[in-house]
Amino acid sequence: MNFSLLQARISEADDPSDRRRFDRLPIELGATMRQLGETGLDARILNISERGFMAQSEGKFEVGARVWLMLPGRPRANAVIRWTAGDKLGAEFAQPISLHGIIRS
Repeated sequence: MNFSLLQARISEADDPSDRRRFDRLPIELGATMRQLGETGLDARILNISERGFMAQSEGKFEVGARVWLMLPGRPRANAVIRWTAGDKLGAEFAQPISLHGIIRS
């Protein structure tokens, strides 16, 4: 994907003032991601917030696809892929999640 296409897809957000209202917390955490109706794939969460996450995965995910994110010891969370770039992707949770227990101080 070329840079201008990535920029265009990012700029399609509903309201730019809504972007990044929640701090992204850097983390390296193994997880499983599964598109609805598909087999789960290994992923590495690179950052996370109450509203979304960035991950690295060998899987191919399309912008707009719905996925389940399974983190160790947590209920699965539904999310929508918002952008992809190579083996990285960003997704927005359908409902905000609690980070309690994910990030240890």
